[in-house]
Amino acid sequence: MTMNTTMFSLEGKVALVTGGVYGIGFAIAKALYEAGAKIVYNCNTQKSMDLGIANYKEAGIDAKGYLCDVTDEEAVTAMVADIEKNLGGVDILVNNAGIIKRIPMTEMEAADFRKVVDIDLIAPFICAKAVIPGMIKKGHGKIINICSMMSELGRETVSAYAAAKGGLKMLTRNICSEYGEANIQCNGIGPGYIATPQTAPLREIQPDGSRHPFDQFIIAKTPAGRWGTPEDLMGPAVFLASDASNFVNGHVLYVDGGILAYIGKQPQ
Repeated sequence: MTMNTTMFSLEGKVALVTGGVYGIGFAIAKALYEAGAKIVYNCNTQKSMDLGIANYKEAGIDAKGYLCDVTDEEAVTAMVADIEKNLGGVDILVNNAGIIKRIPMTEMEAADFRKVVDIDLIAPFICAKAVIPGMIKKGHGKIINICSMMSELGRETVSAYAAAKGGLKMLTRNICSEYGEANIQCNGIGPGYIATPQTAPLREIQPDGSRHPFDQFIIAKTPAGRWGTPEDLMGPAVFLASDASNFVNGHVLYVDGGILAYIGKQPQ
């Protein structure tokens, strides 16, 4: 048997990337497009839609955007129905949309906790539920849930996020368990600390020339000795979206530079 690189091709496939306007979601959408997929993404505001249109145009990607709140089951059902009508249905779902609220647990309102869980856990359930029937009809499907190191670890001020991402890991396993025999593979990607515009303030050089304390903390905890980039997630996403991963199911692939394997640097 020989290795055939065409197993990584996504030609003829339709990929729905939730929240695929910038950052990690946009990088994954770009990777899937370059592998041959037709890209569909959602936004929940007109402002983000305008940004998405501009970003995809600049990248030379012909993508279709939908104004859709992924926590609204009726809206998601309508979006998926429209994709099926006009593009032939969803072959690849990337549940990327998410938020984080950094609030100490005893100071956090239950409404804020629910908001995080609603977007980071219930929305992936809604989206997966909407696309699975079409995948069953097609005889194949790929679902990629964007998890987190907080699917495995806790940290101060992120109780809701950790609870949601831990739940998303188990939703990933359960979709695998329930629909694996329908040739649907559901896996996760767990990004480490990724250098994006949102994390830029944490990497700014201080007035005395030293690294930001949080930057020092991440570098010390990462065997790779650096922050990840959105591009680091592109290869893993193509692998999990392609036929190359047809016997990989129910896993979370941590793209973290080794943080989860490492106890940290020894004191000097």
